[in-house]
Amino acid sequence: MLARPERIADVAALAGDGDWLVSMRALDLLEKVAHLHPGWIQPHRRLLIGPLADSDKWEVRLQIVRCLPLLAWTPRQRRRAVQILRRDVEHPQKFVRAWALDSLATFAQEDAGLLPEVRAKLVEFERSGSKSLVTRARHVRRRLGAAGDRPT
Repeated sequence: MLARPERIADVAALAGDGDWLVSMRALDLLEKVAHLHPGWIQPHRRLLIGPLADSDKWEVRLQIVRCLPLLAWTPRQRRRAVQILRRDVEHPQKFVRAWALDSLATFAQEDAGLLPEVRAKLVEFERSGSKSLVTRARHVRRRLGAAGDRPT
């Protein structure tokens, strides 16, 4: 895809495939490209906040929560993206929860109103006893710097 960015639309179309594995693999590819070239994925961003975001497959939700902070959103779309992250920070699957918090923290870097919620979740993750949640919480705190410090 890096050699032929015009194929992005084909991959985005596959994200809506009826076979959830095809959908998940397409979303995985879109997320990876978004790290390098978010502008290429930008025209297809609505699929990340549409029905796919409500998938019953944690693997699909994981790809979506990881991709959301990589793109630019209108205010309305941003509200939906934040809503998805707030919901998925409570997901039963730890990887989804961890990455939803990471992405919510990225949004909080531009919206300080989200910081108290992120801080509370960081404390919850740090006390969870789950290695994956504790590790992600540490990573988020380092990235946020002083903004991620525990309230005194």
